[in-house]
This record gives sequence, structure tokens and C-alpha cells, in this order.
Amino acid sequence: MLTRAILLATPLVLAAPANAHHSALIFDRDAVVAFEGTVTQFGWANPHVYIHVETTDETGNAIEWELETDATPILTRSGWTRDSLTPGDRVLVRGNPDKNPERRQALLVSITKQNGEVLAARSYFLRKEDNSTAVPSSPDLTGVWELSFTDYTGFYAAWDQLALTDRGVASRDSYDVRFDSPEAQCIAIPTPGLIVAPYLNEIVLGEETILIRNERYNLERTIYMDGRGHPENVEPTNQGHSIGWWDDGVLVIDTVAFEPHRSPILSKGVASGPEKHVVERYALSEDGTRIDIEFVLEDPEYLAEPFAGTVVWHYAPHFKMLGFDCDIENSSRYAR
Repeated sequence: MLTRAILLATPLVLAAPANAHHSALIFDRDAVVAFEGTVTQFGWANPHVYIHVETTDETGNAIEWELETDATPILTRSGWTRDSLTPGDRVLVRGNPDKNPERRQALLVSITKQNGEVLAARSYFLRKEDNSTAVPSSPDLTGVWELSFTDYTGFYAAWDQLALTDRGVASRDSYDVRFDSPEAQCIAIPTPGLIVAPYLNEIVLGEETILIRNERYNLERTIYMDGRGHPENVEPTNQGHSIGWWDDGVLVIDTVAFEPHRSPILSKGVASGPEKHVVERYALSEDGTRIDIEFVLEDPEYLAEPFAGTVVWHYAPHFKMLGFDCDIENSSRYAR
């Protein structure tokens, strides 16, 4: 049964933390709205699953909330299925509300069913913090790798402290997530934002090329390892043109020729220029359980200084790359 002590007919706002989210700019991540209601719709689609729940307002009138949560691969690994919710289910909802109180929208924190089952996004982990046994390891960079959900917090904190040029400030200040987000058009995030996306990554080592796959948008990067340089007048692409080499066992990737991109995940809408340049270093840990990734992003048109940091991927051979096809109608909903 639902816990009656915290069920509310009228939503209550409580202080609480929340995970970073690519459309979180429109949500108040420092507050949680909680209410009991009835599921009216459950849309199992990508890049976001949407849940509609009907409840009542303070005057007793019926109102409907739209709850946004993660993509189906993340929810699947968190125990969800396309049948987890059915219209008519009574549930307890907790979510981060829209900053605009006139919109009944929220980023889902958790949803509790009448049988006591709690559904939440990103609720799985490679292993418990106090369990150091039976950790899988790899002899090289090959395989499936997972970002820990706590590892990207430093990435965003560092970005918030980064100095921008005047053009960078103007770009950030003019950004409107409702209209300017590439992700709302099913356009993937370029590196280095890609490496902190909470999706599985797969590395395939070859002699002349290395492939790095990310299950979001079924993305595949090709790293040329045959000694070539970057071509002159290379055509810009979403992920740029990447060449690589080995430096004492460390994979170094040099990428240029990015298409313009205003990602809320990486930059909060700061544009990218034609001189954008990213260098990544992938080093396998001694025990083979993780990859330590260092990156440096230079974009002198918009960034007053390089943006550098580290990210850790954990070896995850027990997870299956699920991938997904982006539904453009679904994708554009959060940007309304």
C-alpha cells in the first residue's frame, strides 16, 4: 500500500537534490513536488519516457501532470518494462517541478505503486560501494563501459566556473532550451559532453580504426589509427574528425571539424566555433576495471580558456548495449 503519511491531494514542495538532466534547465532541481494520483498515459519511447498522472488541485478540480524521465535503456537497467505502469494505476509521484508554476510538468524522481514497488530512473549500479569482490576486469580497452552516476557532477561544476569570451556570454544568455536545443531535434551531443552521458559505451579496437559506440542515438565514432592527419577543408560533422595514436599504452584521440552545436548538457547553450578542438586520453587502470579519461576542449571563439577534466568509465560486460531510435515528436516535447 502507498504510505499514507506522505500522500497529498495538493502537491507539496520540499527541498531535495536531483540528478542532472539534459532538459533540467526548465525544472527546479532544488524542489520536489509530491502527490497521489492516477496514471492516464505511459509512453514507452525515446529519448524520454513520459508519464501522465491525474490528481486534484487545491480547489478539488482534476488536473493532469506530465512527468518526464529517462530513455528506455536506462529505465530497463533500472528494472522498468513497457508494462511497468498501466492507465488506472494509483501511484505516489515525486518529481522536480517546472520552474514555471503554470506548467504542470515535472522531472520524475520516483513513482510508488500501490503494491509498494518503487520505480526510479538510474537506480542501478555496477556494484555497491562496500563490495570490492567479483569486480570484472578487461585486459584492454575493448568492451562495454559504464559511467557512474556520481562521476559527472564534477564535470558540470567545473563548467559552471569556466570563463567565457564576450561571444560566449552572449550565446549563453540568449539560449532558450525550448527552441535552441539540438537534442530536441534528435541531434547527438559531441565529445566531450558525450563521454559524460549516462549511457553505455562500447570500444572496438582495430589496427587502422577504433570504434567508440554510445547507445544514445545509436552513435558510433570512428577514430583513424593509420597515421593520417586531419584533411584540409574537412567537412564538419556532429562528432568531428578524429585521429588517434598510442602513447605508452594510452589511447590519444584528437578531434576537429565539429558542426555548430548548442548543447544544454555540456554548455548550457554556449555555441561552438569552427576552431573547436578536443583531445582525449583513455588509460586503462592497472586492475582493468576502469578507463580513466582526460579531456581538453579548446574553442577560442567562445571559451576564454580551455576546459579540461577527467571522467571514469567502469567495465560493464554484464550489461547489454540496448541503443534506441530517437522519436522526433517525443524528443521535441521537453522543449515546449
